Amino acid sequence: MGMLSANSGWRLRERMRTIRLRGATLSDAMRRELLIRGEAGSATILGVRPRRTEPGHVFWVRVQLDGEFPYESRVRQRVAEADLEWMQPGDVVCCRVDPGDRGRLVLYVPDIEESGRVSIAKILADGRRADATVLAAAPVAADYSGRDDPVLRLDLELRAWDEPKPWRVRLVQPVPLPAIGLVDLGQHLEVAFFDVDRGETVAVDWAASLEE
Repeated sequence: MGMLSANSGWRLRERMRTIRLRGATLSDAMRRELLIRGEAGSATILGVRPRRTEPGHVFWVRVQLDGEFPYESRVRQRVAEADLEWMQPGDVVCCRVDPGDRGRLVLYVPDIEESGRVSIAKILADGRRADATVLAAAPVAADYSGRDDPVLRLDLELRAWDEPKPWRVRLVQPVPLPAIGLVDLGQHLEVAFFDVDRGETVAVDWAASLEE
């Protein structure tokens, strides 16, 4: 077995228990102010869960601002039910960040026509199929209570029968614990895609990969 397959789920959970994320609860007025004056960025959804005692959800996100290193944060926010489809682990949304406090941010789903992004569920349902070879895999985050799947950064080389040559992509997606052994170097995964890009319209089909 490779490095990620032996006791990988346990090690990932232990690693993430050492991370402490802060996330302020913002009022509606604060959210409006951030949407107007906050610094624009993108956020990869690492985990999402309904709040236990109040309306809304808790999102664990990896935030990327221009010219800065990415960082992880937690956001407590109410979102429309229609937007939740686009805010699942692995999806990328827009955010606005308080320049004076990187832990204060608001998430929002971009206009799909402008962003060109599609949800993982839609890619898996309607995308073309390709074979992916794992080039590298590294943990990004896992659920901090140890109950959800770890999120990995995957470098893959894709080959499709209707494309003239292979291409490389980088994805950030949750990996089911039973599939951890599939992300070792050189392993093959089944993926779905819409376009030959850097990974914006690519998703791993874990169910199909486990069946192979």
